[in-house]
Amino acid sequence: MDHIRTSVGTPGQQPRTRRRFGVRGTAAAIATSALAAAVLTAGTGTAQAAPDAGLGYDPVADKGSLHNIAEVIGAHASYRAGYTGKGIGIALIDTGVTNVPGLHSGNVVDGADLSFDSQDPELAHLDAYGHGTHLASIIAGREAAGTTQNYQDPKRFTGIAPDATLVDVKVGASDGAVDVTQVIAAINWVVEHRNDHNIRVINLSYGTDSTQPSSVDPLAFAVENAWRNGVVVVVAGGNDGQSQLTLANPASDPYVLAVGAVDTKGTTSAVDDTVPEWSTRGSNTRHVDVVAPGVSVLGTRVPNGYADERNPTARVGDRFAKASGTSQAAAVASGAVALLLQQNPTLTPDQVKRQLMSTAMAFSSTDSKYRGNGTINVRTAQTKPVNKSGQSGQFWGSGTGSIEAARGTSHVHDGAAPLQGEVDIFGNAWDPQAYAAAVAAGTIWDGGTWRGVQLTGAAWESGAWPTVDWGQGTWTARTWRTDEWTARTWREGAWVARTWREGDWSARTWRDEAWSARTWRTADFAGTGWV
Repeated sequence: MDHIRTSVGTPGQQPRTRRRFGVRGTAAAIATSALAAAVLTAGTGTAQAAPDAGLGYDPVADKGSLHNIAEVIGAHASYRAGYTGKGIGIALIDTGVTNVPGLHSGNVVDGADLSFDSQDPELAHLDAYGHGTHLASIIAGREAAGTTQNYQDPKRFTGIAPDATLVDVKVGASDGAVDVTQVIAAINWVVEHRNDHNIRVINLSYGTDSTQPSSVDPLAFAVENAWRNGVVVVVAGGNDGQSQLTLANPASDPYVLAVGAVDTKGTTSAVDDTVPEWSTRGSNTRHVDVVAPGVSVLGTRVPNGYADERNPTARVGDRFAKASGTSQAAAVASGAVALLLQQNPTLTPDQVKRQLMSTAMAFSSTDSKYRGNGTINVRTAQTKPVNKSGQSGQFWGSGTGSIEAARGTSHVHDGAAPLQGEVDIFGNAWDPQAYAAAVAAGTIWDGGTWRGVQLTGAAWESGAWPTVDWGQGTWTARTWRTDEWTARTWREGAWVARTWREGDWSARTWRDEAWSARTWRTADFAGTGWV
């Protein structure tokens, strides 16, 4: 197969040099990574009006259009009041961001690439999978830097916080593979560099099925540390539906904003809102805090990417794809948080969470275990008095639990063996006490070194964060730079036919027999890995 290397974007309008890569051949299922799952959906909009010639869909009639969603959650009213997310940084910890139209107007910057792809210069920072690009467009997409008035124009593609700075922190490889230690390192990195682009928000559409208590879990400890340092961590609740009554890890931690999905039916009233059957339910003691639109959401796609090629019926026009999931809902909520923080930058994470919860629109089709406090409305949150109180500190965790337990059933595989046990992606022993102490002290990162291993560059260079050679790190006999390792994903224009457990990706954590039809609706992709 040909290795497609096509420049993306409009000539003369490419502040980020990006390439897109075709993904052809057989699917390589080399991970059971629990990345909070998106759901590509085909033809599930509301009214079947004539599509807009420039977009390929009707932005007013289609319930999944960002124009419609922005109206539902009060974002248009925020724009009219002068708030577009300007000055607020949002770190997207995901599968990268590709410079497609809608994401090439100058408000997306390359942060650290901690993915396996970072060892291939042709894939570093790029999203060959498609999940991160879709979410980035929901959060901060725009055709061009504009005004509060033209951000309300239905003919222009506009994300929820179009003037926010989107910091691309890549952890997921071109086949989606990621280990929990990479996600932890990414969260730690954002805390270390939170002042570089005024990063006030982390979007984490990721979760594992770990049952380890958040009071000891190392992933939960990482998000709690971000929260303590003034960063609002928005986490997708998961797409497990009725299969269990616990949120994904770390959405289950009390010191995050856990977001579920809502089907708004395309109306601004919450009266007819419902929670999709696949949006993870919680318990009386811990459930999602709020819900946000997450059904058939229209965002940018990566042409010929992993998800795009396997879900052709999800494509809408030339540029977009529909996807459903708590990933998309979390992205909507992250944009709303940026609008709220621009209006009131002194808010603490506790206050942001309380403000969105207390002003959410409850609905009667289900109870709080399904919808939390209800559907968010950012303009209402901006105009209501702020409750200055904070959350109780009695539930802060220690971070001294098991890293293997944090993975749950999700394990990356290098073609020789899965990564298992109390080790990181380099096979180095995981010392929970040393980890927790370094995170608490703010010393877990030293320049480009995390836990004593050089993972990335040490400083911003020309507006982007450089990648480095990981050297000879390995958890099996294979090294990072050998053909055996790099062939596990995209190489020479094809996906390798190695599969994990002799099957395809699964519905909950990419691990069993087949993608569930309740997530990527073409029965090809699934559930609660990348949410």
